[in-house]
Amino acid sequence: MGYKEVYESWLANPYFDEATKQELLNIKDDENEIKERFYMDLEFGTAGLRGIIGAGTNRMNVYVVRKTTQGLANYIIKQNAKDKGVAIAFDSRRMSTEFANEAALCLAANGIKAYIFDALRPTPELSFAVRELGCTAGINITASHNPPEYNGYKVYWADGAQITPPHDSGIMAEVKAVTDYNEVRTMDRDEAISAGLYHVIGSAVDDAYITQLKKQVKNPEIIKEYADQIKIVYSPLHGTGNIPARRIMKEIGFNNVYVVPEQELPDGEFPTVSYPNPESDEAFVLGLELAKKIDADLVLATDPDADRLGVRVKDSEGVYHTLTGNMSGCLLADYTISQIKAKQGLPSDGALIKTIVTTNMADAIAKYYNVKLIECLTGFKYIGQQILGFETKGEGTYLFGFEESYGCLIGTHARDKDAIVATMALCEAAAYYKSKGMNLWDAMVAMYDKYGYYKDDIKSISLSGIEGLAKIQSILETLRQNPPKEIGGYQIISARDYKKDMIVDIATGEVKPTGLPSSNVLYYDMNDDAWLCVRPSGTEPKIKFYYGIRGTSLEDADQKSAALGQAVLTMIDEML
Repeated sequence: MGYKEVYESWLANPYFDEATKQELLNIKDDENEIKERFYMDLEFGTAGLRGIIGAGTNRMNVYVVRKTTQGLANYIIKQNAKDKGVAIAFDSRRMSTEFANEAALCLAANGIKAYIFDALRPTPELSFAVRELGCTAGINITASHNPPEYNGYKVYWADGAQITPPHDSGIMAEVKAVTDYNEVRTMDRDEAISAGLYHVIGSAVDDAYITQLKKQVKNPEIIKEYADQIKIVYSPLHGTGNIPARRIMKEIGFNNVYVVPEQELPDGEFPTVSYPNPESDEAFVLGLELAKKIDADLVLATDPDADRLGVRVKDSEGVYHTLTGNMSGCLLADYTISQIKAKQGLPSDGALIKTIVTTNMADAIAKYYNVKLIECLTGFKYIGQQILGFETKGEGTYLFGFEESYGCLIGTHARDKDAIVATMALCEAAAYYKSKGMNLWDAMVAMYDKYGYYKDDIKSISLSGIEGLAKIQSILETLRQNPPKEIGGYQIISARDYKKDMIVDIATGEVKPTGLPSSNVLYYDMNDDAWLCVRPSGTEPKIKFYYGIRGTSLEDADQKSAALGQAVLTMIDEML
């Protein structure tokens, strides 16, 4: 059936409500808009759904959410796991409450208990709740840091991590197999409650979650002595972090916390930013204004689902510096591992875990502490998969895990990145370094002196729509068929193709496996510890070029990074 026929079927089918049909009638003369909405089903990928809110098969709406949940329910039933239930959380975005409720009612109609939060909650708390409640799976309604017109649907499995093989492909197949919207089940909310299939959860899970976070505090006595000397500005960017972040900071002893008032309350329109991304300078404009007014030591911002943390820190001259995800991740990795070593000693099987697009400074940290460095594919679920493997095999001790996209996890209470525990830990680290006569920027510079002047960056090219998707694939195939010999003056030492599971040594031609699951990703190891990785975004219509270098000083690293970045842009222009 062509996209126009699918469009007409939605208009004719009594299953779809009048508001949906009116929205579709409003675009009846816009052929391209009809095509964009109906040329495909919104793809359920390895992390779930993410798309623009609206009517159509290629949009986020209650019907697509129900259909997806029916596929998930079918998979759970086939796994004989329906009795354990599913935890459901949602953020502050448009339609998040409605989508969460529709998912719960579809599960209930399939005889699966739904545990739905009474209000918005962070992603890491959903991950925690899955394990705390002994659920089979979890659903989180969020589009993370995407613009306001987006929403999404993430699926977690019983270990608390986003779905990985074999569950991801199994669930995807079941979702794809649901082709008739009329066969999707739902039921009345009051009936679901009466049947014991719809449970509202809240404060009890909150308390258990916060209790686990407090167990990760390494130096409570230092916090007690130095917390009042530290001023913190915090912004939840109109999302879910406000209550839990402020609660944990207060309960461990940080009282000088100033919340950015314009960004404090949940608002799916995100009125103060074009998109609520803590990687963006725009997200920190208001926070820095407040910080300069009160002379704050650090400025923190969590994204709408509070799994990622952006950081600005003040140096001794009063200048605020940006800590990228790689920088804050390394700062917290070094602090966490050093304190475990000081307090109890490092386990012989301790591991630091990072993704393939994360800084090589992590490798240097692991080498210094003589702990294992584990590299996995992009996506925190693969870090969660490693933790599950440790538990299953009884070998390996998780010390810290992070990825360049501003996400890390301290402890194993959750199996996704956790900006609430990261907020707590950064505040603690600020107190610790204050006790040494240092600020967090001093600590960062000391790390560069100790491990090397690593600098990492990324160039992203947005290519939306059908044509954009084809262009992204064309760029990857061009690089795959004709790999570069050098980039920006750096020689390629080895080329990794994760789709083909092969690493080619350029000098010898030797080929060996990557050892990681298949993924449409290319990676080039270069001389002088430089590297480049190319991959399509898993959440946005973009192709991303990650790269990193090591310099001899901060200035040298900046210059080398800028030069490599320009070379990458030139390479992209030649392919477009």
